[in-house]
Amino acid sequence: MRNNKKPDVSRVQLHSDDNKKKNVLLSWVVSIIAIVVVAAASYSAYVYFKAKNAVDQTYDPSNKVEIKSGEFNGSKNFAVLLMGTDTGALNRTDKMGNTDTMILAVVNPKKKRYSLMSIPRDTMAQMVGAPKFKVQKINAAYSIGGAKMAMDSVSKLINVPIKYYAIVNMGGIMKMIRYVGGIDVKPTLSFEYGGYVFKKGKTNHMGGAGALAYSRMRYDDPEGDYGRQKRQRQVITTLIQKAVSLSSLSNLDSILESVSGNVRTNLPFSALQAIAMNYRNCASDSKSDYLHGYSVEIDGSSYQVQPTRELQRVSDYVREELGLEQEVVNNNETYQNQRNVASGFDFNSSKTQKYKIYDDYTEEGDN
Repeated sequence: MRNNKKPDVSRVQLHSDDNKKKNVLLSWVVSIIAIVVVAAASYSAYVYFKAKNAVDQTYDPSNKVEIKSGEFNGSKNFAVLLMGTDTGALNRTDKMGNTDTMILAVVNPKKKRYSLMSIPRDTMAQMVGAPKFKVQKINAAYSIGGAKMAMDSVSKLINVPIKYYAIVNMGGIMKMIRYVGGIDVKPTLSFEYGGYVFKKGKTNHMGGAGALAYSRMRYDDPEGDYGRQKRQRQVITTLIQKAVSLSSLSNLDSILESVSGNVRTNLPFSALQAIAMNYRNCASDSKSDYLHGYSVEIDGSSYQVQPTRELQRVSDYVREELGLEQEVVNNNETYQNQRNVASGFDFNSSKTQKYKIYDDYTEEGDN
């Protein structure tokens, strides 16, 4: 793995303005499904039922959660873990790849807003649910233990309850972009990647492969993985706008097919309908944030380690947005931080330091 080119302090500064931006979509994965549902409902009853059938195929019964009456009535807060994976793209044939993107979307109807909390892919985390104690980068949780391990690991990391998830693979995004006739995107920076050349500020008409290349580049972006996440949101936002346009309705069968084959969620059709219809007033305001970590070396590989104060900051914010009381974060990550600081690790240093994983951590021994 390669270390990020800029220290984390600089990355925080680079993103201070971005975190204040408004009108980011409620969630790019859920929106792909929910907006198609709404569009189909307004088109005709026949297409509506075709959409329902397609969305039903995205449903993951293995992670079924009991949804109480009125849970998505427009007045209750909720959170969804959003994930993106490369599975199915660029000749990859593995069924469950690592997640390149992990975002916890929290909807707060009382404040009429939603928050997007990004979890950096290289974040050190305990793989909750593994047969024995295991620490990996958080993006490996889905490939190791599926959606349940991903939800449980993020939940334990920042001490917030997570019941719902949605995941889309970039192979599906490529197909959908092709079916809508391509998308027009204005690059946020100039770079070359995968044989494609992108010029900042110059509108590009992108097919599926071009859009994937634009959204995948990471190391040549001065904002690193965070810059890539912005480009991914840009591509998805543009795709959604194009997908629900009248000119795309003739390809609705193909669009629905790509949704059903490349999206998985434990939110059933009825819940997605309710979210799309009852939380519209939450889409006008938003907050965007992310876990601010430190680049470290663990057993020869680069990781992002989150200081305890940062885990607590994010936990406090998300719990408040969910209407929950704040609690002290007490988990494997805070334990490892405590042990490493006691051994001389300095979270105030700008240098890349070695970080040791102590395998004597136990749930009973929470510190």
